[in-house]
Amino acid sequence: MDLELKDKVVLVTGGSDGLGAALVRRLGTEGARVALCGRSPERVEAVAKELADSGTDVLGIVADVTRTADLERFVGAAVERWGRIDALVNNAGRSAAGPFETQGDAVWEQDLQLKLHAAVRATRLVLPHLRAAGGGSVVNTLAVSAKAPAGASTPTSVSRAAGMALTKALSHEFGPDNIRVNAVLIGLVESGQWVRRAEQQGVALEDLYGSLATGVPLGRVGRAEEFADLVAFLISARGAYITGTGINLDGGLSPVV
Repeated sequence: MDLELKDKVVLVTGGSDGLGAALVRRLGTEGARVALCGRSPERVEAVAKELADSGTDVLGIVADVTRTADLERFVGAAVERWGRIDALVNNAGRSAAGPFETQGDAVWEQDLQLKLHAAVRATRLVLPHLRAAGGGSVVNTLAVSAKAPAGASTPTSVSRAAGMALTKALSHEFGPDNIRVNAVLIGLVESGQWVRRAEQQGVALEDLYGSLATGVPLGRVGRAEEFADLVAFLISARGAYITGTGINLDGGLSPVV
């Protein structure tokens, strides 16, 4: 299936690790022009070099998405290089969940800045360029806890629920401009944070994934490449009539459709 992404300009925040890195690789195979950002200079450089060596037209920018100036620099660099933007994937984030009484104001503020305000700012920055391109797509990476929050899931579940509301509201507002806005809700999917947790706990990554997958109907943890395939489809011409929806990528884990 031709996704018609060749030469499309796609911006991916959190694109230097885990799910984001899998996505930029997938976009590269489709011939897209990819701008990625992340906080680690080493990771950004490594992924950008990998894509460039494979023939992808890529731009890697070291940026902290909680800083407005960094986001402006990221978007500006992409526009300066390619003169347009066709899609944005708000993918930056990390797990932050625990008992409510242990979460102070600083924890809540940091989580909202990273998972909600950064997506708001990035979307605001790319909006004029999506309109100028005649339309485009925004995809927000969220979590299934946005729909079905469990105990000890704050502040992540609350930040992600706000991301769901943002997705739906913007889909209505931007629809007349042919700009689609969707969300992918992650369950248990391979990512850099699980690799680091396995290292911290001194356990084999396969054993950690096995223990995590106990309650997943499909009996396994999702693959980062499966996330990449879904997002690539959503931003492509093949997904042109999909907007305002949140798709669970969770192997059936969530009790809510």
